[in-house]
Amino acid sequence: MATGRDFSKTQRKIIDRYYDNQDTIVAQRLGELVTEIFLALGNEKKTNQLWIRAEKALARSGLNKSKIQQVLRDRDLEGLGRLAGQASNGK
Repeated sequence: MATGRDFSKTQRKIIDRYYDNQDTIVAQRLGELVTEIFLALGNEKKTNQLWIRAEKALARSGLNKSKIQQVLRDRDLEGLGRLAGQASNGK
């Protein structure tokens, strides 16, 4: 595996842009998860998997931890949508 010194200038720019846009990537992923969870509401196994993915995405979002815990505990889809909106607004 290459270390930071082994990346070319172009590769380093790509990596830097990815991390510069990490908040946007997480916000977009949360929005997609809201839709996927809504569509999978009849399938408990799929819904459980999606909530686990939502939990991981929320952990990277930097949003209020107590709100995140409440939404995850209640499995509040509307609350997850609000958090996704907050993430996209940068709050």
